[in-house]
Amino acid sequence: MVATTTAQAECAADKPRFELLQANLPGEGEIEEIAQMMRLFGDPARLRLLLVLLEVDEMCVGDLAQLTQMNESATSHALRLLRAHRIVAVRREGRMAYYRIFDTHVKASLQLTLDHVRHEREADEARPR
Repeated sequence: MVATTTAQAECAADKPRFELLQANLPGEGEIEEIAQMMRLFGDPARLRLLLVLLEVDEMCVGDLAQLTQMNESATSHALRLLRAHRIVAVRREGRMAYYRIFDTHVKASLQLTLDHVRHEREADEARPR
């Protein structure tokens, strides 16, 4: 537990609530996992792939490469990295590999972020200059 200074103790007027909040904060392992996921989302090429997959159930590597204007090798590499972190899942059919977003949590996170960016852009455009 982190040592509390006098100033911090004075700020925490509702000590039981403060202690409950402190107990419910993510641990260092969880924080590192979240940071790793955010870094995966932070790469524009990987983000483009994820945004395409947000709009479809699943898509093959060749189509993903074409839509994102990436070569197939770079696309495969990005998808492998996303798969290793359980952001996307793969289904194989013969020699073809079809990718999809792994679960609804990832989809919801991406959709909320996209909605936020679009909302902010619309608000900026509506503001008088």
